[in-house]
Amino acid sequence: MEAISAKPLQLNPIKLSQPMGAMLCFLGIKNCMPLMHGAQGCASFSKVFFTRHFNDPIAVQTTAVNDITAVIDGGDYAISESIKNITKKVKPDLVGLFTTGLTETKGDDIKGACLLMEGIQEMAYVNTPDFEGSIESGFSKSIEAIIDQIVNPTTNIDNQKALIIPNVNMKPIEVEKIKDTISLFGYEVLSLPDLSDSLDGHLGLKQGALSSGGISLDEVKNLGSSSLVLSIGSSVKKAGTKIKEKNENINLIHYNSLGGLENSDEFFKMLCKIKEISSPHPSIVRWRKRLQDALLDTHFAIGSSSIVLALEPDQCISIANTIIEAGANIKAIVTTHKNDLLEEIECEHLLIGDFEDVEKYLKESDVLISNFHGERYTMKHKKALMLRGFPDYEGVGNQLKNDILYEGSTYLLFELANLINHYNHEANHEH
Repeated sequence: MEAISAKPLQLNPIKLSQPMGAMLCFLGIKNCMPLMHGAQGCASFSKVFFTRHFNDPIAVQTTAVNDITAVIDGGDYAISESIKNITKKVKPDLVGLFTTGLTETKGDDIKGACLLMEGIQEMAYVNTPDFEGSIESGFSKSIEAIIDQIVNPTTNIDNQKALIIPNVNMKPIEVEKIKDTISLFGYEVLSLPDLSDSLDGHLGLKQGALSSGGISLDEVKNLGSSSLVLSIGSSVKKAGTKIKEKNENINLIHYNSLGGLENSDEFFKMLCKIKEISSPHPSIVRWRKRLQDALLDTHFAIGSSSIVLALEPDQCISIANTIIEAGANIKAIVTTHKNDLLEEIECEHLLIGDFEDVEKYLKESDVLISNFHGERYTMKHKKALMLRGFPDYEGVGNQLKNDILYEGSTYLLFELANLINHYNHEANHEH
């Protein structure tokens, strides 16, 4: 069982807030406007945060609650006025309304506010106070809300339709790769949400007015007819059961991770079994052989190093599964909230904590796998840093880093091994 840091507060937290997860989710719906019900600074921070990470304009609006309206307004007025202002300039197919700590503490009735807008603007709402949960739970709660409020119940099944439900840590390219892979088995594949063509870094004609791509509202409404639904990551497991409630005939399959050889094998065995074929597409077989070779090529570098992971739980599980297959010694996993699956990973220390806790373990390790905020600690202690998670402020192409299935796991192992070799070379030259 993982320990919880004994400190009464987090000094330099790893985790991000629930509203940021909700915002990302709604950005994966085509022509959607995320609407943050809270103070203007909350939306501004999130907008700048993701703009810097993705190097793309981010669409978001705010109800701009201030100290006056927080006292005299029950939330209805600020929300309805925001909708009027938004629709004067753009015509969103959907407005995704989500709360912050301020409006949750006030107790604003966002469901009632949305009912008042019925017939005027299509809306989905979700409660995401930032005094609990993290970016993972904010993302997954929003998916559940979209399924509950928008997806139509049915008993019909389209045998050609498949749906994937990704967790927040999955980059746009990873969503795209899974969609492309499943399509090789004869499916038309959708994703809820779908960041693979909204935040994938493409050069669009119109920038930033509304979400520029993703799954359409009509497609969301008809997701109940999907014959196969795959939820990927423990944080979105409940979302999978929600879609199953819309149609009991759905074939629902859950994976905690698609990182590494073993997990990828299970994924492709499942698809082959459903389609009653003995072997997947030749390109898939070829990538499996490349991953096997990568495990051999990177074993010495990765197996001789001590590694600390400081990420959200689902991403910790995925990366740990991959690098352990190459012989990694994980000194510590410092994460943001409890996840029982982390207890199954071989590591010396498992802790819910912050970067101050990370620093304690980093002194006796070689590599930190974490976000940009870990850079100061790796520079201080002259350790290697492999950037993953949110944010990465200095790198470009974050949305195109693939770490899953055979192909992505191969890239991940090579990147880590090259980083370790470079770090060892630099360390030797200093001496």
